[in-house]
Amino acid sequence: MNTFIDIYCERTGPGLWAEPLNALSNAAFIIAAILALMLARRVGGAVTIGGGILITLIFAMGVGSTLFHTFATRWAMMADVLPILIFQISFIILYSRHIMGWAGWKTAVLLLLFMGTMAGAMQLPRDWLNGSLEYAPALIFVTGLGLYHYFKGKQERWILLLTALIFTVSMTFRSIDDAICNDFPLGVHYIWHCLNAVVLYLSARAYIVNMRKIS
Repeated sequence: MNTFIDIYCERTGPGLWAEPLNALSNAAFIIAAILALMLARRVGGAVTIGGGILITLIFAMGVGSTLFHTFATRWAMMADVLPILIFQISFIILYSRHIMGWAGWKTAVLLLLFMGTMAGAMQLPRDWLNGSLEYAPALIFVTGLGLYHYFKGKQERWILLLTALIFTVSMTFRSIDDAICNDFPLGVHYIWHCLNAVVLYLSARAYIVNMRKIS
């Protein structure tokens, strides 16, 4: 009986290096966090609390995903998924409060709507699109925020719509990873990592370059 979690094409057995590409590609998250940190310092001279939270979570995603794709255990999976969830929640709160300027109750309603949508997506069979539908709420919400960002003429007005487009491509690669195993044993999950690092950087960038204090 397997004591490891085997849900990606590249892994065919136990061992820390059973998923070398999936593990090493997490360096993209670390690079994204460093670039976001450099941007925050260049734009504002100092990293705001909100920016610091997003940057820290991007770094944590790189660490957590590395742990999961090496150890492939339940605790490592939690180290992988929790920073992702916390980043999504944090981004919605920070963007709606600081960039949209929404009152706390409006932000709470938006967050509850997101959590409800996510709860619904989690009930879908995991074999549908290789479990990628769990990320559909994030795609829907970043698209919605992207439309707001564009029509309100925020700094770099296209950035969140570009983020949504790249995220769509990223989810596509995640979705086909298992389906192409027979023809391409290495899979393509590592491309999901690389593209998601870009998604996270652009999301953080949208916040950082538009940051304004709430009066």
